[in-house]
Amino acid sequence: MARGPLAGEGAAPGAEAVPLEHRVLKSLLGAWALAACSAEETAAVEAHLGGCGPCAEEARRLRKAVGLLQRSETLDLDPALRTRVLASCLDRRPPRIPVPEWAAPYDAEAARLDALLQDIGDAEWHTPVRLRWFDGSAPASRRTTVAGVIAHLLSVDGLVAVALGLEDPLGDTAGDDGSPEGRTETYWRASHFPPTRSIRVPWRDQTHHLVRAVSLTDDTSGAVPVSYGAFGLSLHDAMLDRAFECWVHAEDIANAVDYPYDPPAPRHLHQMFDLAVRILPLTLAARRRAGLAAPPRGGRHLVPAGEPGRSLRLEIEGLGGGEWLIPLDSPPLSTSLERGDPGAVASAEHEVAHVALDGVEFCRLAAGHVPPQDAAAGQVGDREAIRDVLFAAASLSRM
Repeated sequence: MARGPLAGEGAAPGAEAVPLEHRVLKSLLGAWALAACSAEETAAVEAHLGGCGPCAEEARRLRKAVGLLQRSETLDLDPALRTRVLASCLDRRPPRIPVPEWAAPYDAEAARLDALLQDIGDAEWHTPVRLRWFDGSAPASRRTTVAGVIAHLLSVDGLVAVALGLEDPLGDTAGDDGSPEGRTETYWRASHFPPTRSIRVPWRDQTHHLVRAVSLTDDTSGAVPVSYGAFGLSLHDAMLDRAFECWVHAEDIANAVDYPYDPPAPRHLHQMFDLAVRILPLTLAARRRAGLAAPPRGGRHLVPAGEPGRSLRLEIEGLGGGEWLIPLDSPPLSTSLERGDPGAVASAEHEVAHVALDGVEFCRLAAGHVPPQDAAAGQVGDREAIRDVLFAAASLSRM
């Protein structure tokens, strides 16, 4: 009889077939299908399958049944694999120039996004993506493609590159508008053709240059300013901001191409939460000056800088979460967020409201992906203060 197609599939190298009776070999088929036989038994069963048609057919059915019982495993790599491998390597040999803790979230999120981009095909780079944000009073959006999103990240990351003395990806076309929106529109207009997958190389190279540059800088206190046009951030906070944007837009891309994508590591999420909370008083003050947020009620005035004032307790639940007290009544004295910028002091004794939000929900609110009135938040206390803070959180977003 001709040799069966299953013969020889799984025998261990060098294992010799042991002569066994037909009934014994037949009784081993179930264990063979489950790969539970010894090397000698496997060799004997597979030698038998080459000459016994009924047993070969039975083995085929059993192997197929086992395949149906086993849950199929994804071929995608674990997103945390890179972090674990690097951590293991660095435990054995610390880097000569380590990445600062405040730049680690950007390094990780850029690497995760690059892994996603490596997996998608040429045609998927032209998949439509809608960038969404909150313009201060209503949701806003802009239609582009996967390649257009990477061009957007390249353009805005260029603000940090310029602050570090690196090459501006916009070159001579940068102009005077230093805002993220202005730079993105300028880059898109300057392209003779819509961006393609070729945009990945300059974006990835720039992320490497940025991480290398901040690792070499002696800016331990975050004194290097990064201008965003109408406002500024310290270098430390700008790198956290870029990490947050990298994650948000990676999710935009993943949703567009139907690809699973996990949130950042909890320790990186916590740093992003902390940055957003520190910017909230500045944003709330700007909204108040623009007439978009109500002044304190009851004839009260904004308290002097350094004095305790009304506060809202923000509780962020889940991985990377925590609790923060946000001062409501005294704006920072400048339009640049710098550590130590004077303002009202948050005080538990003057707490007027408490808001609880899931961590990912808070990030999507801060990204402008969730309208503030729709945010799934637990709310207790002064409704007006809660509304103002939720709208200020949504106003942190931009294109």
